[in-house]
Amino acid sequence: MNEPSRRGPIARAIVGIWDAMNFTRRLVFNLVFFALLILFLMFAFSGGSLAPLNDRTTLVIAPEGRLVEQYSSDVASRALSKVMGDGGNEEVQLRDLLRALDAAVKDKRIERVYVRFDRLQPTGYASLREVAAALGKVRASGKQVVAFGDSYMQEQYLLAAQANEVYLDPMGGLVLEGLDRYRQYYREGLQDKLGVDVHLFKVGEYKSAAEPYVLDAASPQAKEADLFWMNDVWQRFLGDIAKARDLSAQQLAAGIDTLPEGLAAARGDLGRYALQQKLVDGLKTEEEVDRLLAERGVADADAEGGFRQVSLDTYLRHIDTTLPATDMRPQVAVVVAEGEIEGGEKPPGHIGGVSTAALLREARDDEHVKAVVLRVDSPGGEVFASEQIRREVVALKAAGKPVVVSMGDLAASGGYWISMNADRIYADPSTITGSIGIFGVIPTLPRALGKIGVRTDGVGTTRFAGAFDITRPLDPAVGDIVQSVIDKGYRDFTGRVAQARKRSVDEIDAIARGRVWTGAQARERGLVDDFGGLQTAIADAAARAKLGKPDAFNVHYIEREATPFERFFAGFVSSRAGAAMMRDSGFAQGVARTLVARSVPQMDADLRFLDAALQRKPGAPVKALAYCFCEF
Repeated sequence: MNEPSRRGPIARAIVGIWDAMNFTRRLVFNLVFFALLILFLMFAFSGGSLAPLNDRTTLVIAPEGRLVEQYSSDVASRALSKVMGDGGNEEVQLRDLLRALDAAVKDKRIERVYVRFDRLQPTGYASLREVAAALGKVRASGKQVVAFGDSYMQEQYLLAAQANEVYLDPMGGLVLEGLDRYRQYYREGLQDKLGVDVHLFKVGEYKSAAEPYVLDAASPQAKEADLFWMNDVWQRFLGDIAKARDLSAQQLAAGIDTLPEGLAAARGDLGRYALQQKLVDGLKTEEEVDRLLAERGVADADAEGGFRQVSLDTYLRHIDTTLPATDMRPQVAVVVAEGEIEGGEKPPGHIGGVSTAALLREARDDEHVKAVVLRVDSPGGEVFASEQIRREVVALKAAGKPVVVSMGDLAASGGYWISMNADRIYADPSTITGSIGIFGVIPTLPRALGKIGVRTDGVGTTRFAGAFDITRPLDPAVGDIVQSVIDKGYRDFTGRVAQARKRSVDEIDAIARGRVWTGAQARERGLVDDFGGLQTAIADAAARAKLGKPDAFNVHYIEREATPFERFFAGFVSSRAGAAMMRDSGFAQGVARTLVARSVPQMDADLRFLDAALQRKPGAPVKALAYCFCEF
């Protein structure tokens, strides 16, 4: 058999060029093909145009998921999660609820508002009171508000109570029980059982955030401080419901105190007891409420529930389509700082010392931005990251741009650190703030390791070489070093607050020392300037920048923008065809399962916090923390 002749170098070069050309041709063809395919999908599944909003429409607001200041996931992930029925991962933006309710007040096409808050997961009373106030404006405009729920938590009921009529399923329940704050304490488990010695360094007898690691029960100071601010929130909660339901706070309190007897008289029927207490106006099934709305509004056999309606999401799209594509008016920028304060870059829904500072810097560099509102909802976190953000607030003011802080549910410890230099601080009376204090924790493990026969030994060139190794016992001299760092951090904190609030350090120290206050209590003590929500803060910022009436300026949120692909994907899965395709796709179901947010017990969260506190920063013996475990 003759062997094929070998190609010469020129033939090999020609063949190589030909193969490269073929590859390039196929690549270009495939790219063009996929581009056309994407354009086709965008055309076919983008959700189409909005149907017109007819007169006498009922706005249905039935939010599901956590009430948040800012989404913590991108638009594509949210759309996929929703279409796959992953309710455990849903979020509802407070700003969306507020702008829908505000628009409904003046929208002549909206005849009434139907609310279901029994699937909303509240995060605090300040944000709930903002929604309650918006519902009150709808009601004051003469438009009826109807509320229904299968059952209500007391936080959800605060919103439902604002309606003209409140209905509860006959098999449902509603119990007002009060506020509580109980935590697990780990001293015995960590120290006696596991042999982990936790060393706490702090300033302020009320700085109780790290007590669970060194005590078996809450300290008397922690109980005193917690009960003080919790009673203030609770009395305001009772007052808000009493006003909305034409009752008295004393009546509501008596109903709670006599709950066992009253419920026994109602033969254990929680719905009937709620009706007797005048907390609800009637016991109806969802179908009965739907028929009621169809009779009062416009019947529509093709609509869910049988009455003409528009959902919250669709109504928001109607609102957004009326906005101009480009708006050259001067801007009031809103920067959201929500979550724990950590170092570095963090995604939306979290606060990063670098990333949140960058958003404020973007506002400073944007010539269209004339004033800034910093919306804070944070328990605090790392001191250095908090300081990075505070410096940007100071820089904005130095650039001639007013900064107004709007406190949400929680703006405590580090959350107050980033707020204190604003031109003005607004809070709801039920906002949780204060907690001006610093602490650090160092667990050491030699006894724990000894239980399994492990010892640490070696040499160092100086007295303190290896002194911060957690596998070795803590030298008392090292404890003195750490406490000095914590003391300095507290002096920095109180000194900066004193300078920002134009008070003496002694005056600030008297109301600091880690103590938590409500917004009302903080205002009495000069830590907050006035009461008001986000809209009040925006109006103040605009006035300081001399921007004129509300229609003379634009409100712009500075945050990460969705990419074109994310917007396309969200529109695709939101369409009927896209949703059906994704639900039937085994791949999509697998992706959805990975998106499920699993709840973690408090113990796991607390111990993860302790682990995070161990991560030392370069040049620092311990990570200084301005953090408040003051949520409930």
